[in-house]
Amino acid sequence: MIGTLVAALAVLCATASSAPTQSAGAGPVIVVETSKGTFSFETYPNDAPKTVAHIVDLVARGFYDGQRFHRALPGFILQWGDPRSRDVSRQAEWGKGDAASSGKPIGVSEMTKRRTHTRGAVAVAHAGTAALADSQIYVTLADRPDLNGHYAVFGHIIAGADVPERIQVGDVITRMYVKQ
Repeated sequence: MIGTLVAALAVLCATASSAPTQSAGAGPVIVVETSKGTFSFETYPNDAPKTVAHIVDLVARGFYDGQRFHRALPGFILQWGDPRSRDVSRQAEWGKGDAASSGKPIGVSEMTKRRTHTRGAVAVAHAGTAALADSQIYVTLADRPDLNGHYAVFGHIIAGADVPERIQVGDVITRMYVKQ
């Protein structure tokens, strides 16, 4: 009996220690299932409330499902969020122009000195005006302090941190969802 309890406790402790740990103040966790594996990131609604709400809404509507990663630069970033990336015949257009979004910009720039571009940071991309950021998301694959003050970091990877480094342009996002 005692041996069984000790074994059960050991399994429980091992499971708890392998579970992703969210930061204090973190909000919804978004799971990204890809053709190369799965990763998850926490969000920061206290620091970027409109950005988090916008991205969570897009995820909940299935906006990212079936898209492809359109930018993968080793040691720099992994980027996705262009609905045209579902069409491989349009690869030259992926990530470019007004059609490379959901069509509803966030409308504000929520950059903060508290959330910076460390390895695994998740931020919204834009083509020059931060308030026009929309559906394109990127993950930093290394510390990138040069991006601080230019893009709003709204999350950070908490599980599967090795997956983004394996992803290449054209790999598929099979599903994104908000973890309940």
